[in-house]
This record gives sequence, C-alpha cells and structure tokens, in this order.
Amino acid sequence: MTQLRGRVWRDGELVATDVPLADLDAHLADSSTLTWLDLCDPGGEVLAQLAAELGLDRHAIEDAVAPRERPKATRHATHTFLTCYTAALIEGADGLPALAIGRISAFVMPRGLITVRVDRGAEVDLGEVVERWEGAGLLGHGVGALVHGLLDFLVDGHFEAVQAMDDRLEELEDLLFSETVRTREIQVRVFALRKALTTLRRVVLPMREVVAAVMRHRLLDASDSARELDGEFADLYDHVLRAAEWTESLRDMVTSVFETNLSLQDARLNTIMKKLASWGAIIAVPTAVTGWFGQNLPYWGFSSTWGLWQSVVLIIVGTIGLYWLFRRNDWL
Repeated sequence: MTQLRGRVWRDGELVATDVPLADLDAHLADSSTLTWLDLCDPGGEVLAQLAAELGLDRHAIEDAVAPRERPKATRHATHTFLTCYTAALIEGADGLPALAIGRISAFVMPRGLITVRVDRGAEVDLGEVVERWEGAGLLGHGVGALVHGLLDFLVDGHFEAVQAMDDRLEELEDLLFSETVRTREIQVRVFALRKALTTLRRVVLPMREVVAAVMRHRLLDASDSARELDGEFADLYDHVLRAAEWTESLRDMVTSVFETNLSLQDARLNTIMKKLASWGAIIAVPTAVTGWFGQNLPYWGFSSTWGLWQSVVLIIVGTIGLYWLFRRNDWL
C-alpha cells in the first residue's frame, strides 16, 4: 500500500503537512509555495496518475521503481529525475562487515520535489532530511534548497560509511602484526570488506556525475534566489569529490592489506622452514655419530672407555656448535 507524506512551505514557513495526491498539482502551480511529497512503495496506478497529472516522463517513472538502477540525474522537459542511494556499513548475521544500501528517486520540479522510495534494501528515513530543510533556513531559495538538503544527507551518509570502513581496515592492520596468528580470520574479513567496498564504490563514485548534472541544470535558472545557493552546491560537490577520493584510497588499502597478509604468510612459512632445517641439522649430529659408531665397526677408541667419551663429546660439541651458529644467524 502506498504511503504518502508531504509538506508545503511558504516563504520558508510551514503551512501544511498533509498533501493529498489530488491536490498536488494545485500546490505545484502556486508560485508562492514550495511543496514536497514522498511516495513509499507506490503502486502502478499511483505512478500512472502522477505522470498524467504532472506530465512526468514515462521513462523516469519506470526508472523510479525499476531494480538495480545506477545513480544518475536526467533532465526532461518539465522536470529533472534523480536516483541516488544511501549507504551504511553494518555487521551482518555472520559477524562480518556488510554494506546496507537504500534507494531514493526524486522528481525535481520548478516549485516542488517528489521523492519515491521502494523498499528493496535498507529503509531510507527522510526524517533527518526534513529537519535539515527546516533547520538550514534555505527554503526561501526555492526547490534548490530541497535538492541540496537531500543530496547533502546522502553524501554525509556516504562519508560515515567510508569512515566506518576505514576503521575496520585499521583493525585489520592491527591483526596483521599481532602476536597471535589469525590468518583465516583476516582473510575472511578482507574478503567481506572488499565485497562491501565494491558495492560502496558503485554508490559513491557516480555521485560526482549526479551533483555535477544538478549544478549544470541549475545554471539555466538565472533567478537571484537560485544563485544564492551556488556556494552550497559548490561545497556539496567538494564533499562528493572527497568521498570519491577516499573510497578510491580504501580500495588501495584493502589491496595492500590483502597482499601484506600473503607476504606475512610467506615470511612465517620461511621462518618455520628455517627452524625445521636448523633442528634437522642439529639432530643430524648425534644421528651421524651414533649411526656410524653404532655399526659395530672398529674405530678409533673402539672397545674403550675414552672412545665412549669421545662420541659423547662429539655429539655435545657438534650440537651446541650448530645451535649457537643458527641462533647467531637468527634461524632459531
């Protein structure tokens, strides 16, 4: 069942919180008001009615509910269509990090914003977005304030996801050099982070094009109220670039952790092999002495007490000498 939620502002002041779908076109036609309507899980009939009343492009209507749409901003004759995603790093049922994403689409019109949410992932809570709209004091500048607040909320969420992933990578780096070897745990976590990072890159990187397209479309609006938001959008674009660059650096960090883990495994294996070879050489000394003299063949000191002590001395000197030599060369 479609859930509706909306607000109407006049000169930045809230004048209505109940926006019936039938009255939407009247609100949007009023040049003195700014209107927002949110549709959660809209049915086909609702979208068809909306498209007929407001002249929305049919391709944009299809993209608003179609699965696996990429983040984008498309300009049509009467509106601009946006599709973006929220992102949050969570802990999955298996205790491994996972990325939860939620999708939100929007139809941007001269005097209003219509958002569409389809429940196919993490729930997108627009309560914080409304608080930003009304707390920033920018609603008097038109629909650009609504678009900026929505995109700013999404980008801030991307930053939090990137920060959380960065923290998880630092934990992995600590595990790499811990005294207790936890190779399998590191491998599983690295794989989970790589999977989450791949999804995060698909969400964050296209936001550069989205924000750039929104800014480019806003250049067509020469009104003073729209121009006053140029600084806000420039700052938003800077945040998008920083998030994208940080995401790219995380990919390098994940690769570095993965390769470092492999290198450490090789180093540990080499250390184990050196220790085994060293102990094998040490054990070979008494084996050689007792094996040679234990064949009941006449040797120097055969059948005499001093011959026995000669064997003992050879074993002790050879063993201790090899042990000292290997310890000196850091093999043991």
